[in-house]
Amino acid sequence: MIQRSYYFNDLQSFCTQTLEEILGQIALHTPFSLDQNSRNSFVHEIRLLQSVLKSIPSGSIALEYTIPRIGERIDVVIACAGILYILEFKVGESSYPRHAIDQVVDYALALKYFHQESYQKKIVPLVVCTHAPSKEFQLIMNPDGVYLPILCNDNTLGPNLTKLTNNLCDDEFHFKQWLISPYMPTPTIIEAAQALYRGHGVKEISRSSAGAYNLSLTTKVLNRIIEQSKQYHQKSICFVTGVPGAGKTLVGLNIANERHQYDKQEHAVFLSGNGPLVAVLREALVRDEIKRCKGKITKITSKRKVAAFIQNIHHFRDTYLPPSEQVPAEKVTIFDEAQRAWTKEQTAKFMLKRHVPSWNMSEPEFLISVMDRHQDWAVIICLIGGGQEIHTGEAGLLAWFDALRNHFPHWNVYVSPQISDVEYTQGKTLESLFMGLHLYQEKKLHLSVSLRSFRNEKVSAFVKSLLDENLPIAQQLYSELSLNYPIVITRSLEKAKQWVQNQSRGTERYGLISSSGAKRLRQFGIWVQNDIQAENWFLNDKEDVRSSYFLEETATEFDIQGLEIDWAIVAWDADFRIEKGHFKAYNFKGSSWKIVRKKDAQLYLKNTYRVLLTRARQGFVIFIPKGCDEDLTRHSSFYDGIYYYLKEIGIKELCLSEEQ
Repeated sequence: MIQRSYYFNDLQSFCTQTLEEILGQIALHTPFSLDQNSRNSFVHEIRLLQSVLKSIPSGSIALEYTIPRIGERIDVVIACAGILYILEFKVGESSYPRHAIDQVVDYALALKYFHQESYQKKIVPLVVCTHAPSKEFQLIMNPDGVYLPILCNDNTLGPNLTKLTNNLCDDEFHFKQWLISPYMPTPTIIEAAQALYRGHGVKEISRSSAGAYNLSLTTKVLNRIIEQSKQYHQKSICFVTGVPGAGKTLVGLNIANERHQYDKQEHAVFLSGNGPLVAVLREALVRDEIKRCKGKITKITSKRKVAAFIQNIHHFRDTYLPPSEQVPAEKVTIFDEAQRAWTKEQTAKFMLKRHVPSWNMSEPEFLISVMDRHQDWAVIICLIGGGQEIHTGEAGLLAWFDALRNHFPHWNVYVSPQISDVEYTQGKTLESLFMGLHLYQEKKLHLSVSLRSFRNEKVSAFVKSLLDENLPIAQQLYSELSLNYPIVITRSLEKAKQWVQNQSRGTERYGLISSSGAKRLRQFGIWVQNDIQAENWFLNDKEDVRSSYFLEETATEFDIQGLEIDWAIVAWDADFRIEKGHFKAYNFKGSSWKIVRKKDAQLYLKNTYRVLLTRARQGFVIFIPKGCDEDLTRHSSFYDGIYYYLKEIGIKELCLSEEQ
């Protein structure tokens, strides 16, 4: 049997074993030598547990149970009367720290949602701070069967366990089967990057069987194309498409990690023009490595290693600008969010600032030309998000095909048949896109299952129907997903804040997000022109005022694209409003709103809201202010249209009677 805990036994045997026998089993399985402090903590835990559990007639116990793949360890798991008790010990602690409470709740939620044998179980998290004052508790169960955490000390653990066991009888289960149960998580992109960097594969870190299957097949196809290109000295470009949250970035990180092989002269690198994504992932990997290595690696050394794995695409590009003719060390480059690469005009404007005159290439053309410098073989993997272009000058997929058709017809081009969707082609025919190319169709290069919203996989389809003004489909999809994935609307920002705080458990992250064009929400403290530091917003804890938890700093589409949080407040301003039954795009300039007339700018704004509405993993609330008719920049009609449109879809209003 897979050894997932340092020790496990039935309760009777545990209570009769000697301290040395139990400590011996723990020491046998721990990868580290037990220092004196750790040994003293184990001794205290074991003696206390033996004392309080001897009165419980039957059950099982595991010490230091490792949550598969995530790498975290639960101090104690007790199964008795059909109930799972999750214990987090803080030996010698005289208070109940928030981080300890959050930690045990995180463990309970991880088991509930991603551990197969725990899904139907009642789970009770307990924090045992041995020297803390006694706390009364109310036995409150959430709808998913996870109870509110119970706080215990040395004296109250025994009575509390007895009381709980008497009140919460359920069907008994086989603990050995529970110990080896499959664990199928859906990590955030940050957690996934950390797991991949530790050596796990995409199949190991995906909860959804369909999602894991898709990710594995896509990875397999890409590896085959790389090997084929290497063997036959070919140059190939692959376009990986998919719905928001389907795992495109995850696939790219996986390939970069798997093929990060200097010794085989095929060094792969993950490149992104998304500055916040690069900053957040790099900082997350560095923090995780330092934590795991327990001081054996410096932050400078870790940063250097991570920088070779994840790079900013603009730094990569600038290295090879004329007059440089340098050949890249990388044979495999993964371009994340490749649809955001610049047009020829936008690139030329930038190059003028770099004193490179007469520039006549789009960014896709230049990036391909850099990889084309290899004499033998090279592979480019473009991760493409349909409908994700959000800024002036972002070229979309078309510029890549234009560059290939006009300048690099010798490259092999691999696409999925689903690339025909209008979000990718912008209305162009496939014949015009692919004319003259060495084209190969691979179905597995499209990811159709969203992994971000593990509570419901239909969120991206719902958002698409909402933005496409497809009312019947939006109504249908909302009714299907609203039970497992709450979406509500409110006209009170305070109620919205209260809602996300109440929904969040443990360290589930919540935050305030809005369009970068939402410039008339400043009266509510939503100041989108103030830049956030993404690393702090996404990674720092509830004690840090710079973190998303404080709901003081607002992340825009540029900060959050490619990333996610558990619960979101989406603040909707008058930049994208409903007029006469249709969305209209506006831009606030000077002291008034100006209608957006350019088609590409209208598309960017629509895509901005697509990004914002697909960032939450577990649910979101849309805040739409009421407006003020005395203020011509915040007229009620600017906001009422979108409010009533969302109501017509069926989106429920949050605490209508209490709103102000």
